[in-house]
Amino acid sequence: MQKQESQNLFKKILGNYPTGVTIVTTTTESGKPVGLTVSSFASVSLDPLKVLWSIDHGVSTLKEFTEGGKFAIHVLAEDQAELCRTFASKNVDRFSSCDWKMSSNGLPIIDGAFGVLECTTFKAIEAGDHTVLIGDVKNLTVNEEKDPMLYHRRVFGPIPEEFYNQKQPVS
Repeated sequence: MQKQESQNLFKKILGNYPTGVTIVTTTTESGKPVGLTVSSFASVSLDPLKVLWSIDHGVSTLKEFTEGGKFAIHVLAEDQAELCRTFASKNVDRFSSCDWKMSSNGLPIIDGAFGVLECTTFKAIEAGDHTVLIGDVKNLTVNEEKDPMLYHRRVFGPIPEEFYNQKQPVS
């Protein structure tokens, strides 16, 4: 199989894998907030609490995330699709389009997310054209009045109500 064909199939398979969507934020050395939309997010450990996400080496804020020592992961709420698109766009002032505040941990926290995990960097691992960042969760919050956003086939939206009306949930 040719490299391009393999990459296209890889994108097709993973593009059909439903996930949540996050925005990850941190600051520059001067304290300016930076952030980007990330779908490569997963839990790693329950004891101690650890999560991971990956960042493309072509991202303009790569250094801020890989060398900054801390980041906040926002699990987006179902009504934050436009914010998700904004933070995925290039050459825009992403933070001017949302309400946010600086946390006591010195991280920009966007209002309205389903959940936020504030982390310190545990390890950065080079992996192909990305760096995988593993974080120690230092603070977490959840908004019980919100539901998370679903991402599937390049579309953002709420989790369909009929999804919950199916078989018994796993306990």
